[in-house]
Amino acid sequence: MISVDVRAKRFGSSQVLKDIRFSVAAGETVAILGPSGIGKTTLLRLIAGIDPRFDGQITRPENTAIVFQEPVLLPWRSVIDNILLIHPHLGRPTAWVALDEVGLGDKADLFPSQLSLGQQRRLSLARGFAGAPELLIMDEPFVSLDAQTAAAMLDLTEALITKTRPATIFVTHALREAERLATRIIHLGGSPATMQTEECFS
Repeated sequence: MISVDVRAKRFGSSQVLKDIRFSVAAGETVAILGPSGIGKTTLLRLIAGIDPRFDGQITRPENTAIVFQEPVLLPWRSVIDNILLIHPHLGRPTAWVALDEVGLGDKADLFPSQLSLGQQRRLSLARGFAGAPELLIMDEPFVSLDAQTAAAMLDLTEALITKTRPATIFVTHALREAERLATRIIHLGGSPATMQTEECFS
């Protein structure tokens, strides 16, 4: 169980988040929606442990994976080595299977610069799922992709979540994406941002 209790998050004298409390069970997918600049990515950074400076408490498993807006790949490492660097215990055969699941099995020895943006996003997704995370955090993983590529990424993400069943928290601006993937949608609003509404889906 992932437990989030953010009483306050400040940058200097400016408070950006207030009284955000929710939990996420294994296999559950929670989408966080809200206008640009409201603090969605800031909240994800707190949940991921990247930023520990806030008032409150967050409980998360050690086995947590993050898929950022940008792929955050090492350009001097091959496609497969970008996975093995994060998951050295997997070995090349298992890492290759992770690549093959996202349609990059034949790209294993290429470098990120030789991939399209959509392929780089798929590599980032493969890296996130390769370690079978208990918690998966995604920050707008489909942003800036053309409609066809975004739709393919959405299909792929849905299939991987269904297969591996992590607790998933993701940020998106697209209600359609949230309704497709999420079992719950949390809407942030106000200043400082707080939970406005929460929708649950069976």
